Amino acid sequence: MVDLTLFASLLPFLFGFLFLYYFGFLRKKNQDIRSNSPASAATTTTTTTTAVVGGGECGSRDDVIIVGAGVAGAALAHTLGKEGRRVRVIERDLTEPDRIVGELLQPGGYLKLVELGLEDCVEEIDAQRVFGYALFKDGKATRLSYPLEKFHSDVSGRSFHNGRFIQRMREKASSLPNVCVDQGTVTSLLEENGTIRGVQYKTKSGQELKAYAPLTIVCDGCFSNLRRSLCSPKVEVPSCFVGLVLENCQLPFANHGHVILADPSPILFYPISSTEIRCLVDVPGEKVPSISNGEMAKYLNTVIAPQVPPELHDAFISAIEKGNIRTMPNRSMPAAPHPTPGALLMGDAFNMRHPLTGGGMTVALSDIVVLRNLLKPLNDLGDASALCKYLECFYTLRKPVASTINTLAGALYKVFSASPDEARNEMRQACFDYLSLGGVCSNGPVSLLSGLNPRPLSLVCHFFAVAIFGVGRLLLPFPSPKRMWIGARLISSASGIIFPIIKAEGVRQMFFPATVPAYHRAPPTKDSDVDVQI
Repeated sequence: MVDLTLFASLLPFLFGFLFLYYFGFLRKKNQDIRSNSPASAATTTTTTTTAVVGGGECGSRDDVIIVGAGVAGAALAHTLGKEGRRVRVIERDLTEPDRIVGELLQPGGYLKLVELGLEDCVEEIDAQRVFGYALFKDGKATRLSYPLEKFHSDVSGRSFHNGRFIQRMREKASSLPNVCVDQGTVTSLLEENGTIRGVQYKTKSGQELKAYAPLTIVCDGCFSNLRRSLCSPKVEVPSCFVGLVLENCQLPFANHGHVILADPSPILFYPISSTEIRCLVDVPGEKVPSISNGEMAKYLNTVIAPQVPPELHDAFISAIEKGNIRTMPNRSMPAAPHPTPGALLMGDAFNMRHPLTGGGMTVALSDIVVLRNLLKPLNDLGDASALCKYLECFYTLRKPVASTINTLAGALYKVFSASPDEARNEMRQACFDYLSLGGVCSNGPVSLLSGLNPRPLSLVCHFFAVAIFGVGRLLLPFPSPKRMWIGARLISSASGIIFPIIKAEGVRQMFFPATVPAYHRAPPTKDSDVDVQI
């Protein structure tokens, strides 16, 4: 009897021991299963690295991987991080970039910066306010001011050192606890059954790592080595920029960008700090004179210097003598995406235009606003195919802003460049005179260029208004057969400039986006597939 009592008293301890043993066994088994899964493999490898610029610790449960931390990548990381997403950014080089482009942010781009909560990124970097452009041709000048009357006094363009701006945005992104910034080179996208699951990348020390997330966004810039699997790239290089920095001089029109309609193509001047002025000399074609053997210095001294405004001439010559001459190919690439589950292209990896109008950052920031608004209602990004179908509307919703800026940049570059064709030169002169008229003739085109009024139809109307204005100048006071023929060729030339660009952008998406089914696409839900809403 005593033994049974003792046994009964020990039963609770025996059951408790068995329960703890069984629970511990299951827990260990689950850990072993997770450690063998692809996601856990990423955890095992990636947690050995830490964020280079601070921010949150890199873990295995990323919502979004962003490849590249330039203007687009850094701004997107901060935007999605603020929305509560767990974001991993992988950037090849986290030191401050040193580029000769991406230095002018149009007022429309600044408004997008404000909308994203990143306006303080242009502070404390000696950024200069820009209020418009000055246009020069054959010794004459006209000032074209941004139409900012309806906006807050802080709204204007900004010009700065590109690297300082990018570092400020990287710091802003990495200040969020759920944003991790890693230094590494992404070598490939990880694909499984047609869906992108993440990326493989190599650290600075040479270690090969993998990272997994439901959505990978590629923002690795104009030299992207990943875009070919996500779009049909048709990259053109119409010209190259030769960059110089002028010191100890003042622009003829303070706080304005300056465009000289030179021969063979435009020259740009704009401030990038309180003491420095950037000069960009456009050289048509993919090849430029050699810098090392002195051909470039000779070209700048003999061909370009005589066309530089007198106020900047001495500083221009001094900059050539200092020898810090740099070049950059100007690339143009229409957006031609392949909708791919689990991945998205953005920034210059996705869409480029001639940098003459400084619209690249405005397009990128506008795209980020569109993407943020599309992703906002989604709590779960895990259904890759449904998300891919839903995000097809991104390519349509971005078109009004992107296509206007892209088309204007391509068209203006061709119009502003000198040509042996008499009709093209008449178009060039007509453009200068039309903009010099002021009023709607200058406010309309400048509002398009600045991103303040990105309307494709308005762009086409002003473009052909310039052509008709040019024909009118030829026919007055008395038309002649020769002038009538030049006028007809002028209209033909104008059509030949703008229509191919519009075709590449997509006529339907550009002018009639609401007729594209994806324009009305609703967010995916767990209970239903993505459907077109009528």
